[in-house]
Amino acid sequence: MSNANYLLEPTGLRLRGSGGIELAADQFGPVDGPLVVFLHGGGQTRHSWKQTGAKLAAAGMRVITLDARGHGDSQWSPDRDYTRETMVADLTLVLEQLDAAAAPGGGAVVVGASMGGITGLLTSASPGGAAIRALVLVDIVTRPEPEGVARVIDFLSKHRDGFDTLEQVADAVADYLPHRPRPKNTDGLRRNLRQRDGRWYWHWDPDMLRDRVEDPSAMIEPMEAAARALRIPVLLVRGMQSDVVSAEGAAAFQALVPHAQLVEIGGAAHTAAGDDNDAFTDAVAKFVVENLT
Repeated sequence: MSNANYLLEPTGLRLRGSGGIELAADQFGPVDGPLVVFLHGGGQTRHSWKQTGAKLAAAGMRVITLDARGHGDSQWSPDRDYTRETMVADLTLVLEQLDAAAAPGGGAVVVGASMGGITGLLTSASPGGAAIRALVLVDIVTRPEPEGVARVIDFLSKHRDGFDTLEQVADAVADYLPHRPRPKNTDGLRRNLRQRDGRWYWHWDPDMLRDRVEDPSAMIEPMEAAARALRIPVLLVRGMQSDVVSAEGAAAFQALVPHAQLVEIGGAAHTAAGDDNDAFTDAVAKFVVENLT
């Protein structure tokens, strides 16, 4: 396939979610290529997938990277509706608007990290799941480690009053991700922030967590039911340093989904795609090519 720039540079899309909420997305690659939809984790944005999207686009794929409601450039929910059910409804509508069922290969590969993986898994078991041809779960399983989940939520819940400088942001990220080198250049952080009244704020709605108690055990039953129903190809990507998905959690998932493939990335933690993007992209690209071409 050609590596022409028009394949690698994304174009913006505006899509409609549940209740008419406006969702921002980027599209890479040829519009008639096999469809791959990327869903980021909580507190992230569609830009998490830029390098992976460009590589798949160069291989002839149509790649959509989506900002979830309340994240990035997507609209914030006016009634603070960020439930799992609403996220599933958003993805269902997005797949309809992308005409996923008519895409080459007969459906989309959905790649979801953490929150996005939960959305993809639950959607696969819903009426909208018929449009999903294959599923990639990035460091999320049906029985995540409660301590790791609590650490993620604690980080997302902090800094509601923003930061004075990008250096403060870099310090906060380094404290949360001690396995990564602290970035020397803070410019790359800007895409996950917005500036208001001279201060920097995370580029997502802090009300997503207001009045919400995240009990991982409450999600086990619906997620395991969805996992047992999976008949499509599945890839689980686990960061070997992850405190959210343990080796035991991955094994329990594979017991529910015996046909699922497992790829473990040695230098990665819960944020696998950003920790070792080359290894992550190679694993996802191989799986996508096998299941869409």
